Amino acid sequence: MSDFETVTTTTDSLDEAKRLSAAAVEARLAACAQVSSPVTSTYWWQGRVETATEYRIEFKTRGPITRQLLEFLKERHSYQTPELLVTPILTGHQNYLDWIEAETRAR
Repeated sequence: MSDFETVTTTTDSLDEAKRLSAAAVEARLAACAQVSSPVTSTYWWQGRVETATEYRIEFKTRGPITRQLLEFLKERHSYQTPELLVTPILTGHQNYLDWIEAETRAR
């Protein structure tokens, strides 16, 4: 676990992407959630190759609360098996990292 991490997921609707983003930020499990334009995903699902339009969400968080964020997203995600990937932030602009730290602290 690093001090800071990015959690990535996808969803099939912009509305759900916005809802998940707002809920995680409001819960202070992420300082920021960025929704990307639609992407085309091709994947195996239940024995078949599927293609779908999805929205990618990247949540900026602190390593010590990443597990909480993952559980939070699993409970609220519409997918049976949501993509939930964690990438460590190895370094970054210190003011930005300080901001993530401050905004993910309980109030």
